Amino acid sequence: MSEPVARRHPPWLKVRAPGGSGYVETLTTVRTLGLHTVCQEAHCPNVGECWGHRTATFMLLGDVCTRNCGFCAVHHGRPVTVDPGEPGRVAEAVVRLGLQHVVVTSVDRDDLPDGGASHFAATARAIKARCPTCRVEVLVPDFKGDGAAVETVASAPIDVFNHNVETVPRLYRRVRPGARYERSLGVLRGARAVSVRGITKAGLMLGLGETRDELLEVFGDIRGAACDVLTLGQYLRPSRDQLPVERYVPPEEFAALRDDALALGFRHVEAGPLVRSSYHAWAHVP
Repeated sequence: MSEPVARRHPPWLKVRAPGGSGYVETLTTVRTLGLHTVCQEAHCPNVGECWGHRTATFMLLGDVCTRNCGFCAVHHGRPVTVDPGEPGRVAEAVVRLGLQHVVVTSVDRDDLPDGGASHFAATARAIKARCPTCRVEVLVPDFKGDGAAVETVASAPIDVFNHNVETVPRLYRRVRPGARYERSLGVLRGARAVSVRGITKAGLMLGLGETRDELLEVFGDIRGAACDVLTLGQYLRPSRDQLPVERYVPPEEFAALRDDALALGFRHVEAGPLVRSSYHAWAHVP
């Protein structure tokens, strides 16, 4: 039985207000090049810290998603036409900001034959062409389980393949109605099969009504897919249109779950109330 819906953020969830030269430079670069970031679209609480360090998670293929997940603030509806110039502009942003690790994600594009996989691959190639030493991390949707799409991305010049499982199987219908738990595990397995030496990564949100036992089972499933890195963070309700927070998980519980996950053999586990899949992403890679 879940606890009463939490309404006030606890003190450990305080973040600094956005500002500073790094923040302004990142914001200016994103706007000038006509790019989208998940930092803005998903109302990420870490935008001040990350942009202050001139890092951002670029969101490809527009700002309209074909799905309507219960936790996400990104608009859903009819998506925009694919912009073939976008990969080059993302690469230009990487150059201007002097990034050594960049995260690239996208909205779900179930309207496209490959779900946008070729666009991810084109973006990775554009970045590496301009900045060969920059590490490229992709945070991909599930491509409706299309193995060829997963292979297209995993075989591109990327350094980290990231796909979020998001929550426990019992909550999928409410949290991720357009997704399937086994399908997401299949995406991770498919990426590992294509890129044996590459790093694979997955993430979960806590506080949606899951139990510890359910989490430990999911940890085992993800590790069973030969996933290297796991991220665990607190779900925060972006607006009243999204699912409420069922529970705020305290920092010490995140620390204990991190230990549980590391014991399963993960190379790195980033766990904490403010952790997101791309939070401190540069530190997840040796």
